[in-house]
Amino acid sequence: MPDASRTHLVLIPSYNTGERLFSTVQAARAQWSPVWVVIDGSTDGTGERLQQMAADDPGLRVELLPANQGKGAAVLHGLRAAQAAGYTHALTMDSDGQHPADLIPTFMAASQSRPETMVLGRPVFDASAPLLRVRGRRVSNGWTQLETLFAGVGDSLYGFRVYPVPDLIAVMARQPWMRRFDFDTEAVVRLAWRGVKPVNIDAPVKYLTAEEGGVSHFRYGRDNVLLTWMHTRLMIEFVLRLPGLVWRKLRGAPPFQA
Repeated sequence: MPDASRTHLVLIPSYNTGERLFSTVQAARAQWSPVWVVIDGSTDGTGERLQQMAADDPGLRVELLPANQGKGAAVLHGLRAAQAAGYTHALTMDSDGQHPADLIPTFMAASQSRPETMVLGRPVFDASAPLLRVRGRRVSNGWTQLETLFAGVGDSLYGFRVYPVPDLIAVMARQPWMRRFDFDTEAVVRLAWRGVKPVNIDAPVKYLTAEEGGVSHFRYGRDNVLLTWMHTRLMIEFVLRLPGLVWRKLRGAPPFQA
């Protein structure tokens, strides 16, 4: 097992992920310490079982929320606990096995060398990726590029990324959104507005079938409506921020690329 970091941790929100959660956590622990898991009101018993694992593993911490609040809310809970414990950065990854745990050290090293940035995974899809979702994210990415005035965000939806903890807590504390599926995209937009530059690193994404233990809580209708409402809000705010964003872009350096 790797030595424990005092600044960077892995943060995994989970809701009714089933057995796949345990292999995801084990893979993350093989690459990094500490790993924190926030169980977002799961009713499948995984939280209690994971707590038993954590009792024998000082590098694993499990937080149980009493009711499901959404991915963003679970991440925010973990971020606040991490800040209270003295951590400065958190790598978020999904609990369903889609994200490449073997790249955790690469992403953490990029963050440690440029701690003022956000390190974003840029997804590399294989044949398992649903075409509808791949096309849909292109639309969301296009809006994100405009909303950030082409700040260099490689992908707005891929949740495998390293955030500076104080900055993300600050932007989330100022408004009531970013608590559910809208979290990943709105986080990068608001951090870019705050002046946090992106570092983009290619990373594979795997869409697991139900037979492979894959679990998805994405709902095309509900969550696309949520994304549409999110981009509407962001565009209105973008127009209001536009003079300041243009001024800062003219004075600032180009975004980092890995």
